[in-house]
Amino acid sequence: MHDPFPIAPFPALSRAVQPVADYFGLTTLPLHIHEVILAAMLYQFVFYFVAPNLSNALVPVQYNALSKNRKMNWNVHVVSFVQSGMINVLALWVMFSDDERWEMDTQERVYGYTGAAAMIQALAAGYFLWDLLVTLSNVQVFGVGMLAHAISALLVYSFGFRPFVNYYSTTFILWELSTVFLNIHWFYDKLGLTGTKGQLYNGFALIFTFFCCRLVWGTYQSYQVSRDVYAAVTGKVSYVPTTSEVAQDLTVPMRYESTMRFVAEDFHVPVWLAVIYLGANITLNSLNIYWFFKMIDAVRKRFEPKAEEEPEKDKKAASTTTGVDTKAEIKGRPRRRTILDGEEEGEHPPPGI
Repeated sequence: MHDPFPIAPFPALSRAVQPVADYFGLTTLPLHIHEVILAAMLYQFVFYFVAPNLSNALVPVQYNALSKNRKMNWNVHVVSFVQSGMINVLALWVMFSDDERWEMDTQERVYGYTGAAAMIQALAAGYFLWDLLVTLSNVQVFGVGMLAHAISALLVYSFGFRPFVNYYSTTFILWELSTVFLNIHWFYDKLGLTGTKGQLYNGFALIFTFFCCRLVWGTYQSYQVSRDVYAAVTGKVSYVPTTSEVAQDLTVPMRYESTMRFVAEDFHVPVWLAVIYLGANITLNSLNIYWFFKMIDAVRKRFEPKAEEEPEKDKKAASTTTGVDTKAEIKGRPRRRTILDGEEEGEHPPPGI
């Protein structure tokens, strides 16, 4: 499937990045660098213009009560919400529409390329490029851990421009499905809606999507990519046809002319690349398990009654003074500090990738 991005590559930009692409072996980067840059610019526009103006229009009291650093964190969550929703819709569309992707064999899943899958990879790389720049310039706000995550995610998605496991760009970006509900949960807290039915229903959706997309789907696909990469490291790439005439004399699928056009006979997966990629994948899957149980605990704390009970005389005094029975007050509970809070306890929510 051809790249469906509506804007064609900029020749000058492609030529400018060609030396970098050649040096690092990122063969397809010149074809998609404009998508990376435009995606990063879009998220910067949302961060600096859309998020603050929309927040001032919709929730001016809550937004303007925040400190400068917390406003910045709020705006980052707006960008994350926009990105996770957009990239998931596009990834699902590509997965179901890209016929070449459906037909790929083990070799193509490692070395193969389709323009549509590469577009998803480029848009994801653009987000992580933006994330890296924002985190790097505000490391005192977001912390070293989030900076390390931004660097790692950008590196992993940049490997796809070799091309390398281009097939899996749409697969693993679906982890972001849970990020949509994670951001909604965060906004419920910041808007003083902790413990409401809306947050409860969203909490169920968050845990369900996190479990299905990251633990079930993510673990299975991690096994698949590990198997494919191992086969590539220990095997040899089949001869790739350069023309349809050459393909007629070979025992490889005719589609190789398209999907394997960036592959040469001596192509191989370096051991260091396999170790880095699979090591990062195993690390993220392990963190997903940790985050899953932390998130269950965090959601539970939003709705359980407070453990501390006020003395009976204090309850009566409060009831007499306010005319409200404290036993009946079940909505709008104070937030408990959890992994979903982010800046309050110095621990950020699980990132998208």
